[in-house]
Amino acid sequence: MSSTHVHIDPKAVAAHVLRHLAREQARGRLVRLDDLACAIGVRRGDVRRVVAGLHAEGHVDAARMKLTMTGLALAAAMRDSKLREPRVTKRARQSRAA
Repeated sequence: MSSTHVHIDPKAVAAHVLRHLAREQARGRLVRLDDLACAIGVRRGDVRRVVAGLHAEGHVDAARMKLTMTGLALAAAMRDSKLREPRVTKRARQSRAA
């Protein structure tokens, strides 16, 4: 018997967060955490952890949900890149005890 598990790739989520914030910031729009999670397609808590990590690294101002200069540079560097999916589906095999 097998089951499917969904794993969240934090690096892929970070790339999506940076690119989404850059796009919305360029349009002069504010981004809320809920909207960001919905746009990326992952849970709010996963996005919150990634944003906190990007904030600690100096790429995002988490209080304002805006990119810093280094975050903007990272987003610009991957502007034309194909990003990995943030949700990875893995099949796990389970054995049934008789």
